[in-house]
Amino acid sequence: MSEREHGRTALVLAGGGSLGAVQVGMLQALIEHGFHAELVVGASVGAINGAYFAARPHRHGVEELADIWLSLRSEDVFPIHTFSALKSLLLGQNHLVPADALAHLLERRLPVARIEDTQLPLHIVATELLTGREAVLSAGPLLEALLASAAIPLVYPHREVAGKALVDGSVASNTPIASAVALGAKRLLVLPTGFGCACPAVPASMASLALHTLNLLSMWQLVRDVEHYQHQADIHVVAPLCPQAVSVFDFSVTAGLIRRARLHTQRWLREGGLNRTGVPDSLRPHHHGAGIQ
Repeated sequence: MSEREHGRTALVLAGGGSLGAVQVGMLQALIEHGFHAELVVGASVGAINGAYFAARPHRHGVEELADIWLSLRSEDVFPIHTFSALKSLLLGQNHLVPADALAHLLERRLPVARIEDTQLPLHIVATELLTGREAVLSAGPLLEALLASAAIPLVYPHREVAGKALVDGSVASNTPIASAVALGAKRLLVLPTGFGCACPAVPASMASLALHTLNLLSMWQLVRDVEHYQHQADIHVVAPLCPQAVSVFDFSVTAGLIRRARLHTQRWLREGGLNRTGVPDSLRPHHHGAGIQ
């Protein structure tokens, strides 16, 4: 263990739509292993998972989070229909759907009302729409911060927080390593969602194609950030699932994602993952045959 690992440890959670279920399985394995963090930093769906974990950083809390994920349908998060999309276009709106369904879901399930009420310090990363800068939200209403961090451009409307127009944290930093380092973390455990490296076809809808593309860009950004900041902190990246053929809009296989990620992370831990730094090969560009789940 290096000297830096005795400093503050940050749990850093990436975005990735429905692939956020992978992080639940990772958290289950990490809690079983006895992992502890001093702060949590997340963007997009990683901010939602991170908020729940920061509020309840124990086995029971992670199981509650798993139950929430297992109850989700695509309609609960992305209620996109042809009529609503056409209506948005005809009205000249800059988004496909309102965030009402997601807001209602979060409002019913969030364990605390304010960011500063979590047991572990929580930092939610969004993007300033007009400047492209990271906006780190460390206090204030939790619901509004999460809706800002998850406001996928073109899909959801932007959110106004403290006088700033904010959108999905993935735009500026899908995996907010830079923010975690700036907050003083000397050891980072990064939970990526991975990407559809084995998807059999191009996503059919405009929204799914946009999110798939954003997810690809985000994973390449993660690789660059690990390489850039590896001299400032010890960065350990949990290997994501690979091969992976699940769409970032597909919530029908959540149970399988959680189960696979738990087993995969248990193996990663047994093989000394917490003692390794650098980028897992599964996060670099590669190819698989089509149709692999």
